[in-house]
Parts: sequence; structure tokens; C-alpha cells
Amino acid sequence: MAFSDQLLEEGSHIWDAQKNHPFVTELAAGTLDEAAFKHWVKQDYRYLLDYARLFSIAGAKARDEATMTHLLGVAHEVLDYEMDLHREFAADYGISQAELESTEKAPTCIAYTSFLVRTAHEGSLAEIAGALYPCMQGYLDVGEHTADLATDEHQYTPFIEMYTSDEFREATAWCRDFVDDCGERYPGEHDAMREAFLTSAKLEYRFWEMAYTQEGWGL
Repeated sequence: MAFSDQLLEEGSHIWDAQKNHPFVTELAAGTLDEAAFKHWVKQDYRYLLDYARLFSIAGAKARDEATMTHLLGVAHEVLDYEMDLHREFAADYGISQAELESTEKAPTCIAYTSFLVRTAHEGSLAEIAGALYPCMQGYLDVGEHTADLATDEHQYTPFIEMYTSDEFREATAWCRDFVDDCGERYPGEHDAMREAFLTSAKLEYRFWEMAYTQEGWGL
């Protein structure tokens, strides 16, 4: 079994929890509170900036040219293309660029991005691979799950289409191959990769909860 599949098998209970979360099931049905969805959009914008940092630092740690080129290319694509796409996506739901940029990270968003950036600085390339994998694979799986559940087009159909697109499938396939390659090259890192993967997966689940409850600081 590929190491990426081993990780998914060990995190299957977390995947099930994500797919059954009311944010996901209500989004699929088109009944999700728009305020909760907007909270997700704004927090995900802030998350993506640190996700780009994760790939940048990973690229600097890569030892072969092809891996370095791809990782730094992903960081550039997030900043140059995906952030613009996210701003356009937000505008469709009435969220301005100024509002995105002034959004304060919720506690869960801080916990997740801090974990990723710390792993990038302190961890090995293999550990970074484990940490970044749940985001891409998780969103593809949630996207496919919501596509299966959805019966009609509605205001959240663009979300479903975004995370089931051919481009996103290709990006996820590369990420999966990256995890498998690290698993083969660095067998001594399997425990560290597994721990990083499971931590990120749990934080992915908490991100849905954060959006659904519109988590703030309560101050």
C-alpha cells in the first residue's frame, strides 16, 4: 500500500467526521447559513497566505531541482493566481478585498497556520509533506462528497465545482505522489510524517467547525 493511502486509512475516522460535519452536509444541500460560509471564505483567505509560506519553505529545503521547482511554483501560483481567484470568489458573495485583508484570524485558523509554519521551519521535508497533504486531499474528498450529496444547483455549487475541477485533481495527485516519494526516500521519517498528517487532518476538521460556529475571540 502506498504511504499516502496508509495515512488516509489511519485518518479515516477524521475524514468521516469531516464529511458528516453540518457545514459540509448543509453546504451540499444549499441550506448552509450564508454568514457561516462567508466566515469560511474570509478565514480561508488568511489561511492561504500561510499555505504559500509552507510551500516556499519546503521548496528551500528540497534537495533536487524538480521538487524545488514544483514546490516554489505552487507557492507562486497560490500568491499570483489562487489569491486572485479567492478574491473573485469572495466578491461573488459580497465580500470585498478590503474586508478579506482586514479579517482577523480566528483561534482555530491561528492554530492551524501556526502549526504549518512551525513544521515548515523546524521539520524535515518529509514531515512538511505529511502536514500539507490533508488540505489538498481533504478538500478533494469533501468536494466529491458534496457533489454526490447535492441534488440541485444552488449558491454553493461554485465551491463544489472548484474542489472537483481537473486542475484541483491534478494538484492533489502531485501532492499524493510527493508524500509517497518522501515516504520511500525517508523511511525513518514515517512516524513524524504520520503525526504531522494526523494533526493537520484534525485541524482541517476544526476549520469546518470554526466556520460553522463563526468562531471569534469572544472579546
